[in-house]
Amino acid sequence: MTFIASPKRYHEIPYNRCGNSGIKLPAISFGLWNNFGGEDTLENQRRMLMKAFDLGITHFDLANNYGPPPGAAEKNFGRILKEDFSSYRDEMIISTKAGFRMWDGPYGDWGSRKYLISSLDQSLQRMNLDYVDIFYHHRPDPETPLEETMAALDQTVRQGKALYVGISNYNAEQTKQAIDILKAQGTPFIIHQAAYSMLDRTIENGLTDVLDEHGIGCIAYVPLAQGLLTDKYLSGIPKDSRAAKEFIPFLNERDVSSDKLQKIKALNTIARDRGQTLAQMALVWVLQEKSVVSALIGASRVSQIEENIKALNNTTFTQEELDAINEILN
Repeated sequence: MTFIASPKRYHEIPYNRCGNSGIKLPAISFGLWNNFGGEDTLENQRRMLMKAFDLGITHFDLANNYGPPPGAAEKNFGRILKEDFSSYRDEMIISTKAGFRMWDGPYGDWGSRKYLISSLDQSLQRMNLDYVDIFYHHRPDPETPLEETMAALDQTVRQGKALYVGISNYNAEQTKQAIDILKAQGTPFIIHQAAYSMLDRTIENGLTDVLDEHGIGCIAYVPLAQGLLTDKYLSGIPKDSRAAKEFIPFLNERDVSSDKLQKIKALNTIARDRGQTLAQMALVWVLQEKSVVSALIGASRVSQIEENIKALNNTTFTQEELDAINEILN
């Protein structure tokens, strides 16, 4: 059955200009980091993508290593795109990245021209695409000259394989250097993808100033701090939660300290007074930062996407609320 998108999809969500570029991104974007691998059902993935698009989410974010196994998310997304969304490609912003280990040997990781060009070619093949809208370098490479990495990003644009480029996980000084190189090349560098949440405000220590000064947009990933900024942990660590699983490298029991739990409970009180869940408040809070144009969410079911979109019903904070949040976080 052919998917027909909701005619009201552009009435549901605001779109914010990405830095000084001509591109606008939805205030909430959908990341395919988890739950789009080989072990997840294709039908659930299809339902989530359809619901996200119907709600006005036009930006879908991937990377070469998303899965598991690596490449599975791009392959599954490509199949769904071909079967259900082929007529809507021009209404989508599709991004992917390269920078983490993808294949064996010295050419399957980091930031060489060899790796980045090869990786994007593989990503396009997996997704059945001629180009992506944004191609990111996923993390800085301490051994490859930054000039080489940035030249590779520039080459992808000149080859027509990407429309714009971005970087991710670069600090303020590295970002400033990348901006200078890409500007000299005439490369359309428009976006930085950075970890940002109420519990991780590292980007406020210089990076956002660099982005603001140079007209580069920021998209915030893990705005819910791997689920900590939800109601899941208000009563402690559930046995079936991500933090309770020792094999999850991004969030473990040791990361959920009593101090963090106390902060989460205090933040939840403010959210409740605003008529929001903690997760909804956490999502719109990152959008208060001037350079942040979109919050990147993940989901395992349709209802989570629907709940996250409802966060946009209340995006303003009083000064008293902001002061109270800062006092809790500090």
